[in-house]
Amino acid sequence: MWQRLSIPIIRLNQTQSYLTSKWFKALLVHRLFTSGAELTYSYDGLYPGHIQTTSFQKALLAVGSGVAALQDPYRHDMVAVLGETTGHLALINLRERMKNDPEGHMILTERPRIRLSTLDLEKMASLPDESFGREYLRFLEDNVCLCLCSTNPNPGCICEHKSHLFLVDEMSLIFFFWGGGFATWLQKVTPDSRAEVKFVDNEELAYIMLRYREVHDLLHTLLGMPTNMLGEVAVKWFEAAQTGLPMCALGALLGPLRLNASRLQSLFTSLGPWALQNGRRARCVLSVFYERRWEQNLEDLRRELNIEPPPLTQSASNKRRTQT
Repeated sequence: MWQRLSIPIIRLNQTQSYLTSKWFKALLVHRLFTSGAELTYSYDGLYPGHIQTTSFQKALLAVGSGVAALQDPYRHDMVAVLGETTGHLALINLRERMKNDPEGHMILTERPRIRLSTLDLEKMASLPDESFGREYLRFLEDNVCLCLCSTNPNPGCICEHKSHLFLVDEMSLIFFFWGGGFATWLQKVTPDSRAEVKFVDNEELAYIMLRYREVHDLLHTLLGMPTNMLGEVAVKWFEAAQTGLPMCALGALLGPLRLNASRLQSLFTSLGPWALQNGRRARCVLSVFYERRWEQNLEDLRRELNIEPPPLTQSASNKRRTQT
């Protein structure tokens, strides 16, 4: 019996070991595969990477991943497992909301992905300020990679206004040498770093969970929130009210424990109430085809979705612009 119950945990550990080995290989190779390459999956489940589990196994995974996530909130793999094993009812509700929305129904039909390989970064860089696409690109510049070098280490990267901020479509190096030039890379979040779904036992619901993960960074731009702890907690409060996912509710409840007194005051007096109110009344954020909204003015998009501007408008991107 215990052998059967341990199967999903063993397979999850094997996956983590595999990813770890790939990480060390990335210290020697800048790109694991070319941007146009297609991965070939071999699987027996409902979708690539699916791991079949019983209700009792899901409960064990939920408890274990919840404890691990509490101990280390940056264990994104454990946060992902917690979301998949506890979010079934919320995902069903989100599916109904998307199906009842023409744009959401189109998303469920076409299954778009938000990845660096699907983003036209050059076009987004040419968009005017305050457009949704340009502001999202600034978010990526602030949060993807910081390159301290004199030359572009990869002809495929994009250097924005000689700031040596590079956007790469694969795992970046910690230390990288290119023709004698030295570059130090600080690994941060990218659109490609979101975990694939494993424990959702419905293919369509699995896509909705994946879409939620890929939309999360767009919400930072839409809500004007930086990726510091206060900004992340505010986004989690919005997501908890908007999606009903237990993982988001848990993050909204426990996230404030990691804030100092001044940020707690900002959260409880302004950001928190604003996030909850807008999360409840806004249109379903998963029902927006963001890939076709890059040229839209950010304020116009907020009004369309019934989202008020944030009470703290000095986001990380705005600060950087005012300092230049």
